[in-house]
Amino acid sequence: MSNIFALKNILIYLLIINLITFLAMYVDKKKAKWGKWRIKESTLFTLVLLGGGIGGIAGMYTFRHKTKKTRFVIGFPAILIIEIICAIIFLVIK
Repeated sequence: MSNIFALKNILIYLLIINLITFLAMYVDKKKAKWGKWRIKESTLFTLVLLGGGIGGIAGMYTFRHKTKKTRFVIGFPAILIIEIICAIIFLVIK
């Protein structure tokens, strides 16, 4: 039985969550342009908290979406940095 927390599984998870977050930013931007139902800001932040920081930041600047909202411009990178620091600490302690 393989370890669910194997590096390969973690990398696959991170790839998928970042792709989902990137696409969520795209969908929200398109819906904003057409005045349709939007993705909640809390949902976008949750995706970033789940490991989608790179996808969220890439989507924010690729689609020029939420770039005027300070909580996104500062929040997404801050979450990503904190997660990277936590991962490094976890790896060092392990």
